[in-house]
Amino acid sequence: MVAAKAKRTSVDRSLASSYIAKAGQFLRSAERAAGEAEHDATMLNAIHAALSAGDGVTIAIAGVRSTDPDHRRAADLLQEVAGASQEIKGQVAQLRRLLSSKNVVEYEARRVRGAESTEALKRASRFVAWAREVTDSSS
Repeated sequence: MVAAKAKRTSVDRSLASSYIAKAGQFLRSAERAAGEAEHDATMLNAIHAALSAGDGVTIAIAGVRSTDPDHRRAADLLQEVAGASQEIKGQVAQLRRLLSSKNVVEYEARRVRGAESTEALKRASRFVAWAREVTDSSS
């Protein structure tokens, strides 16, 4: 059985930088929240930074972004449009790791621990930096 493609929409490639800018805003919000030991806010903003950065990459490369309500499909789309190199696989794994925590932090009662939010911020920082490089070289 073949999985259906993630829902997507076409986006003008010139708008990739807008998504990278949003990623930067979310990342800075995560950094501020980390400074206040607000672990839930740190993690959720880190996740949103990675989602926006991933959208920026898929827009820059293929002129599409995910509109699927299952955010994990954004990682599927990234892998689909960016290729299967080891670098891409590693970046997709970073995004998947972040997205695996989204429901916990956003919808469950359990609070995020400091070590978890620190790790999420590190992953998101690396992912956003990579996304900036990709979108800068695509423009």
